Amino acid sequence: MGVVEKIKEIEAEMAKTQKNKATEYHLGQLKAKLAKLRTELLEPTSKAGGEGAGFEVQKYGHGRVSLIGFPSVGKSTLLSTLTGTDSEAAAYEFTTLTCIPGVIHYNDAKIQLLDLPGIIEGASEGKGRGRQVIAVSKSSDLILMVLDASKHGIDRHKEILTHELEAVGLRLNRSKPQIYFKRKKSGGVSFNSTVPLTRLDE
Repeated sequence: MGVVEKIKEIEAEMAKTQKNKATEYHLGQLKAKLAKLRTELLEPTSKAGGEGAGFEVQKYGHGRVSLIGFPSVGKSTLLSTLTGTDSEAAAYEFTTLTCIPGVIHYNDAKIQLLDLPGIIEGASEGKGRGRQVIAVSKSSDLILMVLDASKHGIDRHKEILTHELEAVGLRLNRSKPQIYFKRKKSGGVSFNSTVPLTRLDE
């Protein structure tokens, strides 16, 4: 029985159990089990991760590009077409469950392309293993948003993806802030800015 099935079973048992003084301890035990299973679902333990089960892939080549998008928008197909890597693609959502790397050879450059599992709304808060997916994209040199033009509300999808990525500190289509830090020999930090600071107190 998988983690999702166990969660559903516990939720069904909690719904059937009457809430009173006699069942208070039992409901508390069920809630603890439910919390543990949900944590396991979002961040699997190292024991559960066998070969190829992890998200982090060693950097390779001259640059790294992450394919980010909702489930079933064509990320795996794009990776397979560009790199020749076999990435499973199917008609159902969440076909890709781990990070699948491929390499594009362009002139004399090797560009690593990462097919990441689809992210959903609330990924920055941990929904659907979103934190793990976004953590891999943070180590990339370029993030490529993949959107399905045939789906309704494509602008809304782009807004959601942008919001999820910016919620964890990724700056999309913006230059680095013009801030300079320098360690002092005597200890502490010297802070200089080249622009007026409107949201920082002295």
